[in-house]
Amino acid sequence: MKNTFTLFARLNKHILRSPETIVSAMVQPTLIMLLFVFVFGGAIKASLPSDVNYVNFQLPGILVMAIAYNTSYTSLRLFSDKGKGIFNRLNSMPINRSSALWAHVMASVVSSAFSLAIAFGFALAIGFRSSASLREWLAVAGILGALTLALTWVAVIPGLAAKTTDGAAFLTFPLVFLPLFSSAFAPTETMPNALRIFAEKQPVTPIVETIRALVNCEPVGNEIWVAVLWCVGIMAAAWFFAMKAYKRTLR
Repeated sequence: MKNTFTLFARLNKHILRSPETIVSAMVQPTLIMLLFVFVFGGAIKASLPSDVNYVNFQLPGILVMAIAYNTSYTSLRLFSDKGKGIFNRLNSMPINRSSALWAHVMASVVSSAFSLAIAFGFALAIGFRSSASLREWLAVAGILGALTLALTWVAVIPGLAAKTTDGAAFLTFPLVFLPLFSSAFAPTETMPNALRIFAEKQPVTPIVETIRALVNCEPVGNEIWVAVLWCVGIMAAAWFFAMKAYKRTLR
């Protein structure tokens, strides 16, 4: 554990020396929010009940995109360390082999938390309001935390397996754009049949709808368990394949 925190501190120093990365990860969610609320929001709101606050409606999707966007940098940092031979050097030392990976995962969780805080703050500034209880907010935090871990482990795979920097970045793009093809920004009922079926069956939709119901004090039903199962399932599968890719890296 001590080795993991030491490597985590090293990563944070590198991140702080790259202010453009920090600004990009923090600003991107607010720009997407501006786009949907003030450019597309008027048209989309026409398909929603008149009492729906569209800032509240789209915020869960922005949060998911913020997490996904941050994990893309995790993939790039892993690829950079692999190219520098950091993992092989660490493997020759008397430390746990997985410490380096967990350090990257912890750095991703922390950077995602900052990005989510900024997204929440900006949403409050443009009209987000919620009367959710502490219990509901803790549930939201738990789902966002589980999703961050799941997507981070997914991003570890291309970071270790890609042959080029462009490949490491490109292979994480689907994580960023998947919320656009869900119920995050518009009701699935307004979509063409094929897209509607995909949107309703993919993992982002139950996660977004669970968070939306919690912050709006609406009944959650079984959707929360579907969201949790998606997060845990993705995390377990991604961890398995990430560790296999890591072992190949150390050969």
